[in-house]
Amino acid sequence: MSQKVKQNHDTCEIFCYDEEKVKRVTTVVEAENLAPVASIFKALSDETRLKIAYSLLQEGELCVCDVANIIGSTMATVSHHLRHLRNLGIAKSRKEGKLVFYSLDDEHVRMLVETAVVHGREVEKS
Repeated sequence: MSQKVKQNHDTCEIFCYDEEKVKRVTTVVEAENLAPVASIFKALSDETRLKIAYSLLQEGELCVCDVANIIGSTMATVSHHLRHLRNLGIAKSRKEGKLVFYSLDDEHVRMLVETAVVHGREVEKS
């Protein structure tokens, strides 16, 4: 009876590294404050907040009532998530009379959400 040896393609078989490359990249990584970036990804990793961001991407600007109806949630839940997105600089708001309208904060956020959705479609196909 022959045994199949499972090969691990996730790790190197030996430990060695390119000292110059590691030093160069370590310097760049350590110089960059990635905490705000992690906060953005953490916020968008919540499916409800991602649905909200994607809805705002589609229409440009929506009031809290519209978003609640689009994603099938309560206004309280949507308000909570929108406030979180606003506090992280992902969304911005403006008040008009008794309504509060939200939109994505800038082009970078729009591109991030759009790129993530496109990538998700590609991953789903493969």
